[in-house]
Amino acid sequence: MHVVVMGCGRVGSAIARRLEEVGHSVAVIDQDPDAFRRLGPDFSGRQVTGLGFDRQTLLDAGIDSAGAFAAVSSGDNSNIISARVARETFGVQHVVARIYDSKRAEVYERMGIPSVATVPWTVNRLLRELLSVKVSELWREPTGKVLLMRVTVTEGWVGRKVAELETASGARVAWLVRFGDAQLPTGSTVLQDGDQLTVAVTDEVTSRVHTVVEQGYQGGRR
Repeated sequence: MHVVVMGCGRVGSAIARRLEEVGHSVAVIDQDPDAFRRLGPDFSGRQVTGLGFDRQTLLDAGIDSAGAFAAVSSGDNSNIISARVARETFGVQHVVARIYDSKRAEVYERMGIPSVATVPWTVNRLLRELLSVKVSELWREPTGKVLLMRVTVTEGWVGRKVAELETASGARVAWLVRFGDAQLPTGSTVLQDGDQLTVAVTDEVTSRVHTVVEQGYQGGRR
């Protein structure tokens, strides 16, 4: 997949290097050409000097063939504008924006653009959003036996009930986030595209959760 990263600071350069390490092609945009030094001598992706929301700059970075876009500059406004251009003008499927103002971040979450304020922001979370990892570990209790995992509802589970997912996976759904709003679902809650579930599991069923989420609903047979 081709990924465009806007902002070559500490976070942007780390993301770009990590993406390239796992086999993706990467283009990095920054207004300051000196910022590209953070990428190191081994980085082979594109380095584009310019504004991340400028159409020609984005085209030079390959936005028209990109599967993901990360706006991680130091400015909220620049990140917001460039993320919207990537999503609305070029139709990039996976877009994330680094937002310092937590209130703004909430607004853009509701618009379908994952936006995280500075404090909880990590490179790993950003990569998870960009690469659309469907199941990931969030927290593990001290004994290590029980953990919370985040599950992104896949196409094969859209329209199915929470109870069906629980039965198939062995996980228990703790809460659900839909369009930026958290709610406590019941077994009869129907899953929708874009839903984010937080589920409680034991180590014994984690691999089963991954398999069930990726395979989709199988009519009760696993």
